[in-house]
Amino acid sequence: MSKVLFMNFPAYGHVNPTLGLVDELVKRGEEVYYFCTDEFKESIEKTGAKFISYGERMSALKNANRKGRKDKSHGKIIIKCIDIAEHEVEDILNKIKGIKFDYAIYDSMFCAGNIIAQILKIPSISSLAVFATIKEVMKMQYSPVTEIEIENDPTIFKAHNEANDRIEKKYSVNMPKISQIMSCRGDLNIAYTAKEFVANMEYYDDSFKFIGPPIYNRHENLDFPFEKLENKKVIYISLGTVFNNTNSDLYKIFFEAFGDSDAVVVMSAYNIDMSNFNIPKNFIVRNYVPQTEILKYADAAVTHAGMNSTSDLIYNKVPFVAIPIGADQLYMAARAKELGTAIVLNKDKLTAKELRESVEKVMADASYINNIEKVKEFFREAGGYKRGVDEIFKLKIEKGIKDYACEY
Repeated sequence: MSKVLFMNFPAYGHVNPTLGLVDELVKRGEEVYYFCTDEFKESIEKTGAKFISYGERMSALKNANRKGRKDKSHGKIIIKCIDIAEHEVEDILNKIKGIKFDYAIYDSMFCAGNIIAQILKIPSISSLAVFATIKEVMKMQYSPVTEIEIENDPTIFKAHNEANDRIEKKYSVNMPKISQIMSCRGDLNIAYTAKEFVANMEYYDDSFKFIGPPIYNRHENLDFPFEKLENKKVIYISLGTVFNNTNSDLYKIFFEAFGDSDAVVVMSAYNIDMSNFNIPKNFIVRNYVPQTEILKYADAAVTHAGMNSTSDLIYNKVPFVAIPIGADQLYMAARAKELGTAIVLNKDKLTAKELRESVEKVMADASYINNIEKVKEFFREAGGYKRGVDEIFKLKIEKGIKDYACEY
């Protein structure tokens, strides 16, 4: 049995993909200590991992990420990541004092994890819930912004250098360079998609393992009126949990587009104040919905094109319309369109008529389902969580970590 230090970014799109991986690690005898915020405590503990709370500071990073994307300010996000990382390193080290870990797994956007792995001198594994490089994300979201411009931004440069000097003086290690603050790599890098879904494989060396989508039974308590979906046409709408409240006008468009439809529309509205909206009678709106179960009934979906949702839709063979909002969603949506699995619409120019017609098209045109089935086969062949843990145990062997139980 090895002791595993897991440090994640506190967002559903980052936590949910890891639950199956952690569950498989625990089943194979690993003892996993999992850092995250309190809202994820229950789902993490159901995997068999030991949950440890970051505390309140990490919520500031989550809020800054949302605000920075809305303001088109990549600088604010990177600076906040640097600040949070520096403080979290000390907090985490205090909370794990006296525990000897064999290796660390951290979210690629949480560079404190990379720093701690260096300090502890243990092998590192990066979990890529966002696998598009920062160069690709910035190009799509903030064009024209280049990696060189990011590294030479005087405000970012100053914040990074000052934090790096303090960390180097205190721990004798370095922060990742500026362009890697939001995409930290490890000795092993695990991405939850298939390599065929990646447009630019030249960015990824042999340390990257594409294990397929995060399909995992999260053992949720399902409180939902599924009987209302029986024998009905069902449209599912979700803009995720990070950027979903940055464009409230989109919800008005959703109601206008499908309010007079003969379909039952299930809409996830995480932390959205719906009191000012006139919700049509054919809509079921919840703060949280069991997405994987809903998709068993769905005939079509409207999505933000986050990696998890895109994978879920393809896995469940649900044709979809993508309305990307931020981060790697533009990359994911563009790739889904290239593969013929989705229609992509511009959130800033969207109309109810365009949305309604696009949803009708993906339901009626069989080519979308046919292409989805091809991509689903790529996902199946990628190997899933079992392959992910096999790759981790191969790394253990390479690094001389004893007590491995690799499943070949």
